[in-house]
Amino acid sequence: MIGSLRGRLLSKKPDNVIVEVNGIGYLVNVPVSFLSDLPHEGSDVFLHIYTHVREDALQLYGFPSDEEKRIFTTLLGVTGIGPKVALNILSGVSINDFLNAINNEDVAMLCRVPGLGKKTAQRLILELRDKLPASGEVKDRLYEDTLSALVNLGYKKAGAQEALEKAYKNGYTRIEDLLRESLRYLTGGVVEKG
Repeated sequence: MIGSLRGRLLSKKPDNVIVEVNGIGYLVNVPVSFLSDLPHEGSDVFLHIYTHVREDALQLYGFPSDEEKRIFTTLLGVTGIGPKVALNILSGVSINDFLNAINNEDVAMLCRVPGLGKKTAQRLILELRDKLPASGEVKDRLYEDTLSALVNLGYKKAGAQEALEKAYKNGYTRIEDLLRESLRYLTGGVVEKG
């Protein structure tokens, strides 16, 4: 099974990308919301991959973070939700909005997703309410993981927290971006290493 891909982005289309790894082009289905975050064609890219195997097909689904991949695979465990609908959900709403809709039992909000009717939205809420983290927990886990990485790189915890808060205020929500932005603040001489 393919768990991740790192390679050159050959093309971007509305619902998929092609990533070249060692001369092989992999067609990867991605959430529409993720396309704008991808670099220009020809640039290097890293995707967390879910490999979906059927009798007649092998399909790859790519995500910017392991958290989105985990939510996608959790969605697949819901009766009546296949990869296409799960991808529509992640394309149609942000992770936090989706988690809030599940936790607040907001059927109307979920029904705005193409291909998701009232009964399916109610089933999602019923089956996922206790399986998914609350929306704030995603940030907390991401924050803790990023902070841990910075401390493991040798930065003092207080300085790492200060840099991480600045990165959050700039709107970064993926661990790779948070690390890069936090390191930019830390290496600017403002914060000392421990």
